[in-house]
Amino acid sequence: MRIERIRTSPDPYEPYLLSQGLGIGDLIFISGQAGYTDAGPIIEGGFRAQIDQAFANLGRALEAGGSSLRNVVKVTIFVTDMGHFGEVVEARRRHFAEPYPADTIVEVKGLYTPEAMIEIEAIALRSAAREG
Repeated sequence: MRIERIRTSPDPYEPYLLSQGLGIGDLIFISGQAGYTDAGPIIEGGFRAQIDQAFANLGRALEAGGSSLRNVVKVTIFVTDMGHFGEVVEARRRHFAEPYPADTIVEVKGLYTPEAMIEIEAIALRSAAREG
């Protein structure tokens, strides 16, 4: 089975020698998406702004691989403060629909930059696989 590299433009992962995502058959594996802007830095505005941007970045990466947020089957959400758990649940309500994806939420000491408060990785079906 062929492995396909998933990229968006700009591709913020290129300098770090990792793929934004990989497609293998009907599955897409998306690397952690944080609340970064196209220019690179983490968006200002606190946790709410970061989670909305992280979901937007996740959606963009999924679309680049032929999928979407509605096709996510497993998501892992890393936060630096579990005090934001309620905001994570609310964001899941805004960005996912039933049947909700399997989920793991983990509090971590830190992410790739001290400003990042959240990172989301996902496994999804390609659109044709979900519909078929």
